Amino acid sequence: VIITDDNVNRLYGNKFPKIPVFSIKPGEASKKLEVIESLAAKLLEEGIDRSGFILAAGGGVVCDVAGFLASIYMRGIRCGYISSTLLSQVDASTGGKNGVNLGDAKNMLGTIRQPEFVICDTQMLQTLPEQEYLSGLAELIKTAIIGDKELFDLIERSSEKILSRNSQLLNTLVAKSVRFKGLVVSEDEMETGVRRILNFGHTYGHAIEMQKGVKHGFAVASGMEFATEFSFQKGLINSEEKIRIIKLLDRFKLIEKLDISYDQLEKLVLHDKKKTGSEIHFVFTNGIGKGIVKKVPVKDVLDFYKRFRANK
Repeated sequence: VIITDDNVNRLYGNKFPKIPVFSIKPGEASKKLEVIESLAAKLLEEGIDRSGFILAAGGGVVCDVAGFLASIYMRGIRCGYISSTLLSQVDASTGGKNGVNLGDAKNMLGTIRQPEFVICDTQMLQTLPEQEYLSGLAELIKTAIIGDKELFDLIERSSEKILSRNSQLLNTLVAKSVRFKGLVVSEDEMETGVRRILNFGHTYGHAIEMQKGVKHGFAVASGMEFATEFSFQKGLINSEEKIRIIKLLDRFKLIEKLDISYDQLEKLVLHDKKKTGSEIHFVFTNGIGKGIVKKVPVKDVLDFYKRFRANK
């Protein structure tokens, strides 16, 4: 069966083979257990058994939902992804993480299960709405900040080509991002160590995303601004690197004026999967191209947020 969303189905549905197609509503609202349950019932109705195969055709939400469903239906059937968004191609479709939200807790229910394959066709990015495309650029920049200085330099000097969606350049950018994430995941599939660096910008970013309902990339961009300022305050980067990072995010208009209260952030951070006891695994940048994870008291993160918010 194919699992997709209404937007992708409208654009590419006429190219799908003659097999059952289940289409979900686009966006974060579909990442919930009720959707998984409804899709599982449809699989059962279609007679899908343990030899069945789920093909996800869509962005991060579709891959999350389809991957999670495949990992639990009849205790697990095979799946593969055709990744249609930049966000999914550079990040979400690689690594085997599948999750749905629990209320305002992001990706709180999920599994780690690798798909059989992931196809990233950058031609599909030509049909992406502008905001979706920019949202994906945020995760691409994240990869550069935490693991590939050359990629950061390339993005920095190629902004016009990136904004015009130059296919040749996009092939290079997506390949570099996937290669880096693949190396990280192969070393630490279950996220007990080095894989945590992929969460750069996500502590504050997830809180913003769930509270304000903004697109993932824009929320993460705000989270990266926060994490960059925090890194500077800790003496991990110099002012020149801090300015370069924030300037690059600004160049693509990724940092929006987003604000949540101290109490809202405290509640959401306390529900963060990266928290252990009174501490949280926080991802800092130790220079462009290098991410590091430090265990810091949740109180320190919240105290810095007060200063960060006051200066905005």
